[in-house]
Amino acid sequence: MKFSLTLTFNPVDDQVPLAVAADELGFHSINIGDGLFFYDETSVDYPYTDSGARYWSANTPFLDPFCAISAMGAKTKNVRFLVNVLKLPVRRPLLVAKQCGTTAYLTDDRLTLGVGLSPWPEDFSINGEEWSNRGPRCAEMIDVLRTYLDGEDHEYKGKYYEIPKLSINPVPKKPMPIVIGGSAEVVLKRAARIADGFASPNTTADNIGEMIRKINEYRKEYGTDNKPFEMISVATDIFDLDGHKRLQDMGVTEACVMPWFYYGGKFKSDMDFKIDSMKRFQDDVMSKLS
Repeated sequence: MKFSLTLTFNPVDDQVPLAVAADELGFHSINIGDGLFFYDETSVDYPYTDSGARYWSANTPFLDPFCAISAMGAKTKNVRFLVNVLKLPVRRPLLVAKQCGTTAYLTDDRLTLGVGLSPWPEDFSINGEEWSNRGPRCAEMIDVLRTYLDGEDHEYKGKYYEIPKLSINPVPKKPMPIVIGGSAEVVLKRAARIADGFASPNTTADNIGEMIRKINEYRKEYGTDNKPFEMISVATDIFDLDGHKRLQDMGVTEACVMPWFYYGGKFKSDMDFKIDSMKRFQDDVMSKLS
C-alpha cells in the first residue's frame, strides 16, 4: 500500500516543510484539496457530513493547488503530488490543461490530477459555468485534457467544447494520471469507465469498501478491468496498522493520512510534533505495509 500525506486545512506556513519531510520519509505522495471561495450562505448542504454543515470557516486557508505543488516540487525530489480533488467543471478546460502541463513539467512528471464536480452551485454561477450539465461536461473536459496534454496540434469538436487547432507546451513527458473523486453512483460509473483511478470522499472504511466493490463491477461491465487503476481512500475511522491492513484487503492502493491526528495532535500542532508523528507512523504502519 502507498501513503499520501494530506495537507489541506493545515496552516499555510507548514505545508512546504511538511512536503519536504514527506519526501525524506518515503511517503508516496502529497495531496492538496481545492477550495475556491467561502460563501456566507450556500444554496445546498455539504454532502459529506451528516449534518450538512461545513467543518471549516471563512478564515481556513486553501492554497491554489497548482501554485502550491510547484513550490513544493522545487523543494523535493521523489514524492508525487495529488490534487484531491480539483473542482473541474467550474473552470475552463484549456486553462486547466495549461496549469497541468506547466506543473507536471516543473515537478518532473510527479503530478496526478484528481477531479470532482464541486457541491456548490455558487462555484458555477460565480465562474460563469453551467451547473445542470456538470457531470457529462466533466467527462468531456477529461477528454480535452488528455487530448491537449500531448503537446501536439489538435482541433476538438465535442458536445460542450469546440476548440480550434492549437497546441499547449510544456506538457508532461508521459501521460498524467487522472482520477475521479466523489460518491454518487454516476460518479463511480464515470471513474470506472474513463479514469485512471478513484478517490473516495471523507467517509468510513465500510463506505469505501462498498464503493470499491461497485467500481470493480462497473469496470468489468465496461471492459476496463484489464487496465491499471488506483483506489485512493480518505477513511475517517482508520488510524492504525490493523485498520490500514483492512483498507488494503478491500483493494485500497493508496491511503490519504494525516499522522499527527493519530497521536493526539491537530491542524495547528507545532511542526516538530507533526514530523515526529510522521516518523512514528512510518515505523508503526508504513514500514509494515509499503
